[in-house]
Amino acid sequence: MCELFAMSSRVPATLGFSLERLARHGGAEGPHRDGWGLAFYEDTDCLLLREPRPASESPLMQFMERQGLRTKLGLCHIRLATFGGLALRNTQPFARELGGRMHVFAHNGDMPSLADLRSRYPARFMPLGDSDSERAFCGLLTALAPVWDDEPGTVPDLAVRLAVIADYAREIRPLGPANFIYADSDALFVHADRRTQPDGQLRAPGIYFLQRYCWRTAPELHDAGVNLMSIRQDVALVASVPLTDELWEPLGEGDLIALRDGLCYGADGLQVEPEQAAGRQPLPL
Repeated sequence: MCELFAMSSRVPATLGFSLERLARHGGAEGPHRDGWGLAFYEDTDCLLLREPRPASESPLMQFMERQGLRTKLGLCHIRLATFGGLALRNTQPFARELGGRMHVFAHNGDMPSLADLRSRYPARFMPLGDSDSERAFCGLLTALAPVWDDEPGTVPDLAVRLAVIADYAREIRPLGPANFIYADSDALFVHADRRTQPDGQLRAPGIYFLQRYCWRTAPELHDAGVNLMSIRQDVALVASVPLTDELWEPLGEGDLIALRDGLCYGADGLQVEPEQAAGRQPLPL
């Protein structure tokens, strides 16, 4: 199965060390040799980099590890192909425009019967490739389009978007593992499901979550691959498997959260208080 990683932060940060650790799984220390992709947001647009080759062998990935852009919202995917050949069109994350913003999506899991849902959606969002993940993205955008079209030029309420995403996630979960990360430039949405575990069993957790905050640049965050330039910083990270020795919190099957500016919001759209957020810890100063 593929692996996911994403970050949301209060002020722009780099992801060098986290990317380096994830890239090892893309061929050097793991089987995910079939492609990789990065998305770095800047306001409503994003820089999307993808290659249908092992991340651990990519000079471009190595350059991004050393010279990566600062961003408040970034997503990464490394691929172990199950549906669709090794080609750029099947390499995640996928991106589309909706509501004058770039929307980015990456999925971990197998949903072989997803093609059966394709006829239920109009042709506004069509897949370029033949992966189940891209079809899942097209279906999600089709479900979200009415709320973005309702008031052009404005961002729909977070709770409204979460409700649509939750309904869609419930629809596709019976088709197979549906771990996905999705961003619309305003927020990062994380849906956790099941994942094949080291013992070969398919069960939760499918995604882990870590939330940190500090009042000045701290070596603990630097060791986690996040370099700061701010007095106050909030950082939220999600990954298919923990990338550091810190206390990553496993998300349960069917859990849905939103991350914005490094803060966590529950499925009701309300901010989760710092002491209640899964995996959130103060950094020792």
